[in-house]
Amino acid sequence: MAFLRRLLLAVVVSVIAVAASPLSARVFHDDPRVPPGYKVLRRAAPHTVLPFRVGLKQSNIDSIESFLLDVSHPESPNYGKHWTAAQVAETFRPSSESVGTVHNWLTESGVDASRIKLSASGAWVQANVTIAEAERLLEAEYYIYEHEATESRHIACGQGYTLPADVAPHVDIVLPTVHFDAKHRGRRSMKRSESGPGDAAGSSGRPVSDAVIQKLDANTLEFAQDADTSELANCDKNITLACLRVLYNFPEFPKPASSSNRTIGIVEYTPQAYTPEDLDNFFKTYSPSQVGERPNEVDIDGGTIHVNSTNSNSFGESNLDLQYAMGLLGTSQDVILYQNGDLVEGASFDNFLDALDGSFCTFEGGDDPSQDSIYPDPFPGGFTGPENCGGAPLAHVISTSYGTNEASLTPAYAQRQCAEYAKLGLMGTTVLYSSGDEGVSGHGELCIAPNGTEVAGSGAFNPTFPGVCPFVTSVGATQVNPGASVHDPESSCQQVIFPGGGFSNVFALPEYQKTAVQTYLTKFPPPYPPTQFNSTGRSRGFPDISANGANYIVSILGEFAHVFGTSCATPVSAAFIAAINDARAAHNKSSVGFINPTLYSSAFKNAFNDITNGTNPGCGTEGFAARPGWDPLTGLGTPNVEKWLQLFLELP
Repeated sequence: MAFLRRLLLAVVVSVIAVAASPLSARVFHDDPRVPPGYKVLRRAAPHTVLPFRVGLKQSNIDSIESFLLDVSHPESPNYGKHWTAAQVAETFRPSSESVGTVHNWLTESGVDASRIKLSASGAWVQANVTIAEAERLLEAEYYIYEHEATESRHIACGQGYTLPADVAPHVDIVLPTVHFDAKHRGRRSMKRSESGPGDAAGSSGRPVSDAVIQKLDANTLEFAQDADTSELANCDKNITLACLRVLYNFPEFPKPASSSNRTIGIVEYTPQAYTPEDLDNFFKTYSPSQVGERPNEVDIDGGTIHVNSTNSNSFGESNLDLQYAMGLLGTSQDVILYQNGDLVEGASFDNFLDALDGSFCTFEGGDDPSQDSIYPDPFPGGFTGPENCGGAPLAHVISTSYGTNEASLTPAYAQRQCAEYAKLGLMGTTVLYSSGDEGVSGHGELCIAPNGTEVAGSGAFNPTFPGVCPFVTSVGATQVNPGASVHDPESSCQQVIFPGGGFSNVFALPEYQKTAVQTYLTKFPPPYPPTQFNSTGRSRGFPDISANGANYIVSILGEFAHVFGTSCATPVSAAFIAAINDARAAHNKSSVGFINPTLYSSAFKNAFNDITNGTNPGCGTEGFAARPGWDPLTGLGTPNVEKWLQLFLELP
């Protein structure tokens, strides 16, 4: 296969009539930024070898939203006619002109053709080059950066780089350049409630979890271990499966056809892990028939649940996600646990996406070391197997309760990843992400300074990613108000956490959301200047929907605890969609896939519980306020699942 790819590259280059010239005019490419916490140590040694990778412009990528709407909009004649993986790969494969232009640029700049390779998908051109060669190619200077808190080091040209003007239109992204470490390094944002809603997590673009653990007092602990009819009378203090079923009118679904094969996927990043004993402890109390039930574990890049820790923060997220997703679905549907990364390197969102889609891998199963974990792991005790590149089963619904800050990533990196979520939607998968737990601030309570850097305390609002990507469903959090009944209207979550929400500084307003966003900004204009948030009315707003995110009873290391966050709301929402998929399967209908165009349609206007109370403070402000209709902290509201079911069953 490697020989065939080299042959293909040679053929492509031979048919390019006009070669890219290294002497042509230069243009700046990508958006330079150095995330907070990094400092320059020294210039990088000129003979250091870099895995130099050029991500090519994908064909038809400007049409990806229209392609997705064609199979996702309820009024489209092609609704539910999802694409195959082969259709997706072929539609977005970069052109032979792009391959040849980049190849000629490299060779004419002194890189021998024998060193240049093309990825299997045709999306990446790769060559190992020295720092000195990379600096000549990009007219840039590479430095060694060190993160002050973690002491991790990173090679980058943080001040930016240029490309020849005739090459730039063919290039999405060059790695490693201005992109900093986005690896998951542990769930640092999980915290005790007494510490307040914020810590230093996420300061360098690392994905972090959107959940908070709080130990139970003696009275609450006694209640949690003795579930009975009093559950529904105490949903303002303790959320359980029974509370959620009543809150969101979640009916008893008929058992799906045995041939449906619909699945739900829960994504976790080591060292976050679940414990089988905690599943049984939770099920024994709240769903006895499920004692002994386990998810189907898919280990990606050395993923493991065997974490040698007594810290509840290592087990809160995964136990929460699985106990509630599995508990709501019962035995009706297979649950896939995507466990990502070993205990040494961990993993990033891209590592996970690589495992689902081999065409997303950068080069022959590899990845970029400046962004993603590399396997085999070279560090002692690390995973020694090859990196996963395709082959992992693709669930029909995928729930992820982790995020990072949009401002910590370059637009090119975020846009390329966001396009991959659109491709999953084209194939019929619903992707949900939590919206964050620090209000209009980013993870770590970081805001955006006038110069574009991230700073603590004050500044412009800092959206969270990937929840702000227009091709995922972003989930906010609500609460049963203290002293209120489970039948009373909820408010935006105001206990321990504030749900993330706002407007992107990178992604344009998607077609399906235009009416909702523009109505909000016209009828309820936030009292902030344009310097505080993207008030243009032309950018993606988030979240899309919400569900309860306060006072969840979760078994962690043999004891029950309260967990708060959009991390709670996301797997619960995913379970509702998974159940609807099963119901559609019983009628020989497709999975619902990308749901946003349907949820924002007029048919679903009365299928939500509108949330009109609460704010999401941050960056020295009160943030946004919940208002009638869509708003940038609770989205369209919380689901009335029975109404959702009826409406989705009416679609083809």
